[in-house]
Amino acid sequence: MACGSVSGRGVRQPGARRRETRVGGVRIRIEGSDLPGRRAGADADALRLGNVHVGIQHRTEVIDRVRADAATASWEIEVSSRDIDGVLDVGGPYVHGRPGARFLYLSWGALTDDGFAMFRRAKLMFTDIPTELLRAAHESNALLVGALGLTDATGGPVCARVHPPAITWTVQ
Repeated sequence: MACGSVSGRGVRQPGARRRETRVGGVRIRIEGSDLPGRRAGADADALRLGNVHVGIQHRTEVIDRVRADAATASWEIEVSSRDIDGVLDVGGPYVHGRPGARFLYLSWGALTDDGFAMFRRAKLMFTDIPTELLRAAHESNALLVGALGLTDATGGPVCARVHPPAITWTVQ
């Protein structure tokens, strides 16, 4: 795990109390570019004809969906954050995973009369965010921005864990 920006529960001495020093939030904007439906070819045509969208996962629901052939996609959310004994942890309805392995999902699916039929997800790990950036956003109410291309090497929707440098994180 790179950077160690989010950590699991450490070993505490018997009887030691957990100290929560600051509870707050981190504002996050995910900026997606190079959506796969904008390209030429049969794969992009299938995405457009299949009414494929990408959105951010909020608990089990995919919200703020954007067409796979849009010029760009952007999602702005807030996650809870807390500093416990010097370790920063995040949570909330957009955050998935256990402490030390927290992440956001960008989910792909076809929008049909029956709803959203998800078929692929991209995982954006908090452990891939440089610690100093996550902490700066937590402490200053700055905006944490993750920028990534949404097309994989084969021309399809990006999926699985998205590692840097495929995603870059900055604080604004």
